Amino acid sequence: MNYDWNWAIFFARTFTGAGRYADWILSGLALTIGIALAAWVLALVLGVLLGVARTLPWRAVRAVAATYVELFRNIPLLVQLFFWYYIAPVLLLPQALQDDLNAAHPVLVQTATAIWCLGLFTAARVCEQVRAGIQAQPPGQFNAGFALGMRRSQVYRHVILPMAFRVIVPPLTSEFLNVFKNSAVALTIGLLELTAQSRQIGEFTGHIFEAFIVATALYFLIAQLVAWLMARLERRLRLPGAEAHR
Repeated sequence: MNYDWNWAIFFARTFTGAGRYADWILSGLALTIGIALAAWVLALVLGVLLGVARTLPWRAVRAVAATYVELFRNIPLLVQLFFWYYIAPVLLLPQALQDDLNAAHPVLVQTATAIWCLGLFTAARVCEQVRAGIQAQPPGQFNAGFALGMRRSQVYRHVILPMAFRVIVPPLTSEFLNVFKNSAVALTIGLLELTAQSRQIGEFTGHIFEAFIVATALYFLIAQLVAWLMARLERRLRLPGAEAHR
């Protein structure tokens, strides 16, 4: 293959003369990380609430949570992103809010939509992890809490959820990494995150291989860092002697 490799392209000035192409990569990386973190906070909060709802004794509450999970897990993420960006504002918002949305900066709207979509999508997956963690606890945990005079909410807060989270740290790590990687779909609505910036560099410079190799390396390094941090957290949360009972 006759290809002119040029890694120095990242230190060349952009076609506009403002900054260097490396700045585009760093800007995209910062936006990707910001979207992933914000979406993860939303997914974790909503996912915990849904996971608890799926284990409550009231059938109607369980049915609502189960419907949410089935809906958001079985519709492709890209379809959901297009729905929230193109269709939902027209169908769900009053005209005054639609006008405000149209007047807002496009990047702000795109970023908020990506966070909202990724958060809701991932919450359905977190819900199932939390549900599994709760159901893995012995029934005696609930009975002991009730015997101490705790309300159901207190039993979940002080007894069940702390124990459940010790069990589900590894799958939650995978879900966070999925949020980080899935943020790449935001380029389809015009958001210049890491993948979009890499494609843009390739289009303007002709060095698309270098651009995507750097993007790939950054995705890999962030994933490895998150996995390492979560592995340390799992070791800190591990109950002494728990391995012997597995």
